[in-house]
Amino acid sequence: MTSAILRAGLRAFAAAALAAAWFHAAAQEPYPSRPITMVMPYAPGGPGDAITRLFAASMQKTLGQQILVDNTAGASGSIGTAKVARSKPDGYTLLMIHVSHATNLAMYKSLPYHPVDDFEPIGSATSGPMVIVTRNDFPPRDLTEFIAYLKANPAKVSLAHAGVGSASHLCGLMMMNALNVQLNEIPYKGTGPALTDLMGGQVDVLCDQTSGTVPSVKAGKIKAYAAAGKARLPGLPGVPAISEAGVQGFDINISFGLYAPKGTPKPVLDQLTAALQKSVSDPELRNRLDAMGVAAVNADQATPAALRAHLKDEIDTLGGLLIKAGVKPN
Repeated sequence: MTSAILRAGLRAFAAAALAAAWFHAAAQEPYPSRPITMVMPYAPGGPGDAITRLFAASMQKTLGQQILVDNTAGASGSIGTAKVARSKPDGYTLLMIHVSHATNLAMYKSLPYHPVDDFEPIGSATSGPMVIVTRNDFPPRDLTEFIAYLKANPAKVSLAHAGVGSASHLCGLMMMNALNVQLNEIPYKGTGPALTDLMGGQVDVLCDQTSGTVPSVKAGKIKAYAAAGKARLPGLPGVPAISEAGVQGFDINISFGLYAPKGTPKPVLDQLTAALQKSVSDPELRNRLDAMGVAAVNADQATPAALRAHLKDEIDTLGGLLIKAGVKPN
């Protein structure tokens, strides 16, 4: 009896020692020693998905491990974001997300995470300008006439967007504020359906990311009146910036940033930031993004400090825009 108890005790001790040794060995493993998951909290096929896959493919060459893209969509990106917030802070689960990381604070009464407190910023990845487009037979001939037409006929003009809190919704709100008009907002379940109806002439105006609209402009399916900012777009050099018409306070870019769960070790974050900086400086990646109408940020923006400051600015500016517009949190 005593020997049986002794043997059982020795087996338990050996198992515990083995587990401790395994844990110690795992803790000493160089990062990364297995595949990384990059969560994209929107549906496959959109510009955010394409951007995430480009960065995953680029960064994995630097890190030496495969980076898998996980599309966990829903609730304006908050489902996938919560998934990352709950994950182990070991650098193996990352989040690539755009403006919804900031605006969801104004969109929801209670989020299962906090965009600042529950994440470690790694760095910004892209900056995507916005462009004002219309159906092909929209009457104004140029930007000056476009602004005058909206001010004279606000009740007649329909403004499509991809849903409350979306990039196109924020751009539309900013445009209406800058021009002091209230158009008829037509929400859609995504940019795709809104753009389809714009091309079909069912709605009048859309303000959205160049990654989704520029190809249709170049194909002659819709018209572009202005870049929503202070500078013309490289992909549409003949289209003026809205600031050229004297419009102030209308400058919006949709940026994607990379985050890790709170508590991720600094050496791991440093490796990820270095890999991100190498990617944004890669001419091949920059060219592929340019073809989408999106710009990779400069390496000095692909840092934790730059992304942290950018997120704070978006929470204040764009979250405030939704509150001012009377958007009621769910």
